[in-house]
Amino acid sequence: MSEYPEHDVQRQVTELEGKSATAARIFDLRRIIGGLFVIYGVIVMIAGFTASDAEIAKAEGVNINLWTGLGMLLLGLFFLAWLKLRPTAPPAPPLTEDNTSE
Repeated sequence: MSEYPEHDVQRQVTELEGKSATAARIFDLRRIIGGLFVIYGVIVMIAGFTASDAEIAKAEGVNINLWTGLGMLLLGLFFLAWLKLRPTAPPAPPLTEDNTSE
């Protein structure tokens, strides 16, 4: 005979599954990558706004920091929008003996 009642074990398993799903959503790579690209994109865009004429002339007339920062910002926003529109699916419920036997 088991030390723990079945309903206690099932309740603990359900709580752990909920915590695991929450951790998976928090550490989703799309959130991390998107956030970093947004932050770095803003920083590089600020460098582009403050670029001198000599720096722009070095890049053959193109404000490369501004354009690169804009690209990074858009990529970061894409990742964050993707995360919002397609959230991580919750894990499938475990198969029990009731589900497997017919």
